[in-house]
Amino acid sequence: MSGHFFSSQFNDLKQKLAQVMQAPNIVPIVQLSVEAPAVPLLSWLSAQTQYPRIYWHGRDKAEEVAAIGMCKQFYYQDQVDDHQLSADYQAQRSKGASQDLRYYGGVAFDRTVDCWADFGRVRFVLPRIELRRSGHKIKILLNLNFDGQDRELECQKALDLISKIERPKPLSPPNKTQLMSRSDLPNQERWRELVEQVTQDNFNQTTPKVVLSRQTQIDIAESLDPWTVLACWQGRNPNSFQFGFQFSPGRTFISCSPERLYLRRQNELFTEALAGTTTRGLNQEEDDFLAQQLLDDAKNSHENQLVRQHIVGELKPLSQYVGADEQAKIFKLTHIQHLHRAIRAELKAGVNDFDLLRALHPTPAVGGLPRHSALNFIRQREGYTRGWYAGACGYFNHYESEFSVAIRSALIEPRRITLFAGAGIVAGSDPDAEWQELENKLETVLSILIDF
Repeated sequence: MSGHFFSSQFNDLKQKLAQVMQAPNIVPIVQLSVEAPAVPLLSWLSAQTQYPRIYWHGRDKAEEVAAIGMCKQFYYQDQVDDHQLSADYQAQRSKGASQDLRYYGGVAFDRTVDCWADFGRVRFVLPRIELRRSGHKIKILLNLNFDGQDRELECQKALDLISKIERPKPLSPPNKTQLMSRSDLPNQERWRELVEQVTQDNFNQTTPKVVLSRQTQIDIAESLDPWTVLACWQGRNPNSFQFGFQFSPGRTFISCSPERLYLRRQNELFTEALAGTTTRGLNQEEDDFLAQQLLDDAKNSHENQLVRQHIVGELKPLSQYVGADEQAKIFKLTHIQHLHRAIRAELKAGVNDFDLLRALHPTPAVGGLPRHSALNFIRQREGYTRGWYAGACGYFNHYESEFSVAIRSALIEPRRITLFAGAGIVAGSDPDAEWQELENKLETVLSILIDF
């Protein structure tokens, strides 16, 4: 381990490891923990050389997580049946006694098509080492997988990773880079054709909403540190979920997403309908005016109500109770504001996270309604593979799980960044206005990246 940072804490973990080696009976998944003073977690994560590298910061700001290495994973590059996923998950839940065990990862937007290499259609990782910050304290967690593994070898793997941990250093300066080229898929002409197809009467009567999206690929003059980009984005959108997944050195998926898929605390579920968008004003008076316009706009209100009705309908078979806001409220971000309705449910006994993912993902806010026909249109016409964009990213745990919908996201590769944005297309949608909405949604991250 380079330097002396956290040396006493990791020495304590090594002593606990030695005790585990001598223990006569242990559960299949063991978690050891020590406390430490807080450090900037993105700086710590950026300095590490071991993969995966994972970052998670919930929208409520109560907790921040950085993790490296892999103790165990669920990884499906090829198509997998949802029932098999649920069975694998249920089998794993009983293998660890610690309430703090968490698997971090994501589910692709469309699990029926090929997905990005490294990320797969579904990938969740139980990290080897995890740092969780709450206030001015950090809990360092070390996970060990003794399920069918040699105990001595598993402990040695943990010691090897500890020895490779680097001390944190400041993030690289957030310098803007030069734009070399940009391409949009679909381009504006094709976008106009797609919107016109969705808004045709004969199509719209059976499929009232399709969320079309665009991939914007920018080639840049130099490679950027993804964790510096995420830190800058985080500063611009502090009331969003902020997360990143880097399974290998060459590709990192980051997101500053305002949208919660769900938060589950035992059998209590919190979710939301987030759909309908306008810009922010230049002053308070203009901002209030634009917000009221959004609340009064029939197209946006209808879009949000469709999302609300769908989510409530999907949750009813899984719940003893479902309640939702009747009136939409305004949810404000740095450059845009959305219509928002909160939804709460009391889940039936036995309902698990993969039941919820099957029911709620993808939401009408990123797919459309009805789900099957909207997804078919996207699959056949949009022209690119969304991968984890508009997927479900977060963590699951026996007692509490949280997932965000991965909108406002970017795939970062050497000298190339791929950005994503979408817009809900319903009857009356104007192609040029919806194209401009995509531009508005990319404004924050482009202003961080590019020196115009």
